[in-house]
Amino acid sequence: MLDPDVVLRSDGGLIRPGLSRELRGAAAVAEQALTFSKFVLSARTRPALVNGAAGIVSWSPDGRPFSVMGFTDRGGKVVEIDVIADPERLSRLDLALLDD
Repeated sequence: MLDPDVVLRSDGGLIRPGLSRELRGAAAVAEQALTFSKFVLSARTRPALVNGAAGIVSWSPDGRPFSVMGFTDRGGKVVEIDVIADPERLSRLDLALLDD
C-alpha cells in the first residue's frame, strides 16, 4: 500500500512541541508506524475526511482529538502521510468523521 518513495511528515504535538519530522521511504515509514501503533491503538480511532481527504482521527479519553493522519493516494499507493498532533493545528482542521 505504501509507495516506495512515500513521505511522512509529523509535528511534535504535545510530546515534542515544535519538532517537525520528515521520513522518506516505505521501510522507514513502516518502521515508524509500528513504533507508534501502540499509541494509536490505545486511543479511539475513527476514519475521517481531513480537509476533504482520507484520514484517521485518534481521540483522547477526554473526547478531544489527539492526532490526525491524512493520506495522499496516487495510483492506489499512499504517497504522503501527514500527522498532526499539535493542539493549535488540530483546532484549525476541518474534520468530518465517517460512519463505522
